Amino acid sequence: MASRQATSSSMTVALLLVAAAAVQMLVVDAATATASPSASAKKKPVVPAVIVFGDSTVDTGNNNAINTVLKSNFPPYGRDLHIPGGGATGRFCNGRLPPDFVSEALGLPPLVPAYLDPAYSIQDFATGVVFASAGTGLDNRTASVLAVLPLLKEVEYFKEYQQRLAKYVGPDRAKHIVSNAAYIVSVGTNDFLENYYLMVTGRFLEFSVGEYSDFLVARAEEFLTSIYKLGARRVTFAGLPAIGCVPLERTLNVLRGGGCNEEYNKVAREYNVKVKAMIARLRAKLKGFRLAYINIYDAMVDLIDHPEKLGLENVSEGCCATGKVEMGYLCNDVCPLTCDNADKYFFWDSFHPTEKVNRFFSKRTTAVCLSLLR
Repeated sequence: MASRQATSSSMTVALLLVAAAAVQMLVVDAATATASPSASAKKKPVVPAVIVFGDSTVDTGNNNAINTVLKSNFPPYGRDLHIPGGGATGRFCNGRLPPDFVSEALGLPPLVPAYLDPAYSIQDFATGVVFASAGTGLDNRTASVLAVLPLLKEVEYFKEYQQRLAKYVGPDRAKHIVSNAAYIVSVGTNDFLENYYLMVTGRFLEFSVGEYSDFLVARAEEFLTSIYKLGARRVTFAGLPAIGCVPLERTLNVLRGGGCNEEYNKVAREYNVKVKAMIARLRAKLKGFRLAYINIYDAMVDLIDHPEKLGLENVSEGCCATGKVEMGYLCNDVCPLTCDNADKYFFWDSFHPTEKVNRFFSKRTTAVCLSLLR
């Protein structure tokens, strides 16, 4: 009897140890899944790829490969991007950009690679690729200001990408990826702040600001039509943000008290009205074109007016350096004034949002992308 009791006790202890080990493994797995941004990438993707065009709001590193002064592939840029492929990648942010979050939310990798980044191949680009170039605009002259890629060049790379993709996965699969991908387009701010209002390309002599808005909307329509003809069908196009509220413009607005430049914001709102009308025309004109407008302006103003919604403490200055004028090479790890916690800030540098704000904005874009699948 004593032997049976001993055997039974041993079996009970063994079972308890096995159960404890199983529970521990589940806890570890759950913690890993929560901590790792790539965990969601393991779920089944709802689209085959995310394809991106535009400027620094979505450029994940293409400017690293071209001869321009507008770069961000050095600290403290990327200081909070602690996942494989992270660090100072050329993203104008302390971490990830909206396309990265959208990609992850759609079941794809948590970082969307830049097309000109030699660290990536067509195998990586098959599930996501960025053609965007920081500093570019809808107006080709905008790209010439800082010698970056014009939007026309981004389209050329898109054509080249399709040829490479067809060789890699076959023509039929390549066509499927291109036609079913989620497209993100974010461009336009530089046309006003870097071009028209800086008076460096002569556009201010050619057009009134209203006429220039019309000119830009026409260029946007040409661009969207061109990628439609190349196979794009599910496209989100972002309107202008409140361009007068970025820290750099607040600093330049010092004679009016240093607040948001409401003249610039009015221009952005009027431009956005024209963009929405253009999008409606294209949707009616181009069969099967699921084109949607992303309202960045209202979301930005609401967050600036109510920073407590996201736990922000500073919505008027950037985290990097003084936060008033620094961007690109002026935002570097030599400056001792850079903030310790970027999550308290709306802006990372004098022009671009922090990762926390990018994540917030990306939720709206993700929801629109999903609506285009219905």
